[in-house]
Amino acid sequence: MSFIKKHVEQATLNRRNFLLASIAGAGSLALPMSARPAFAADGPTIAWSYRNRTNPYWNAIVSGGGRFVESLGMSADDLVHLLNEGSSEKSLADVKALLSKTGGNLALGIDTNDAPNARPVVEACQAAGGYVTTIWNKTADLHPWDFGDNYVAHISWSDTKPAEEVANILIDAMGGSGGIVGLGGIPSNNPAIERRQGLDNAMAANGNTELLDYQAADWDTQKAAEIMSSYLTRFGDDIKGVFCANDTMAFGAVEALRAEGLAGQVPVVGYDGTAQAAEYIKSGEMQATCYTDPPWAGGVACSLAYHAAIGTFKPSEEPKGHREFYGPALVVSKADVDQFVADHIDGTPEVDWTDFWGPTTPAA
Repeated sequence: MSFIKKHVEQATLNRRNFLLASIAGAGSLALPMSARPAFAADGPTIAWSYRNRTNPYWNAIVSGGGRFVESLGMSADDLVHLLNEGSSEKSLADVKALLSKTGGNLALGIDTNDAPNARPVVEACQAAGGYVTTIWNKTADLHPWDFGDNYVAHISWSDTKPAEEVANILIDAMGGSGGIVGLGGIPSNNPAIERRQGLDNAMAANGNTELLDYQAADWDTQKAAEIMSSYLTRFGDDIKGVFCANDTMAFGAVEALRAEGLAGQVPVVGYDGTAQAAEYIKSGEMQATCYTDPPWAGGVACSLAYHAAIGTFKPSEEPKGHREFYGPALVVSKADVDQFVADHIDGTPEVDWTDFWGPTTPAA
């Protein structure tokens, strides 16, 4: 818990007055964005492009984006939302449309939906003169430093080890042996791949476990519930544990188990550290999750793009470890869920949005 706790302790200085007076100019951001044209000429439009609002993880991400926008003296409602609904084609089309509408005067945070879509998004931003920070998904050969200043940074998380820790908690809850079923994310997503690897590593270290089946539920609660129901029909009492690559799929698994009167009896683990997952851990319907501080990620992604756009710093002059880096991760189980809720669910720590790399570790 020390890594995120250190971040929270360090992130106590609100730089609002400095941003308003020193960076943007004393009067240029004094009025809320709603009092100006929808796409103001004196500063970049700030936008987040992501999957949907039904996922609590993405709600937490964009809440951080809203908090960053508020730190500039605007309203959180001035953050532009681009919802791709799981379509990479829509993701790219929406970004291009917004770049056209703003004349390239755009600071964008984005999860491109799948790794191959990151390149055309970045290329569109560079061509239009916009600035973009990506999170989670990109191909291994795509790097911000190959695009000058416009591709500001890529934020990801080193998921394999935390997922292995979560899987070990699952195996312990199973009594150290038995059959496991898995629910994975979109197969081409980097976190889906790494979290599956974490499960594989944990099972390889414990020869008394067996993977009965592992299917992609595409990060979706309803699809996860349907697959879990089919698992229960196929494998019945042979299922001793359920590994889910995110919390929303874990919620679907819990729904299916509830329908059979098995919730709390068959251990379930997730990933994302959502408030609902914390409640399920308290009730015993889940055993663990992993928190990646999505409000911080949502805010700092926008902040990096915004400050690059207005010239606060020059990304091309930064080391590679400031262009590609890992955010913090915290495994949460029954033993520490109450403290986690107090610190990260009920509490809303102040964040210095210009401390771009405070809680990070270099990925490059």
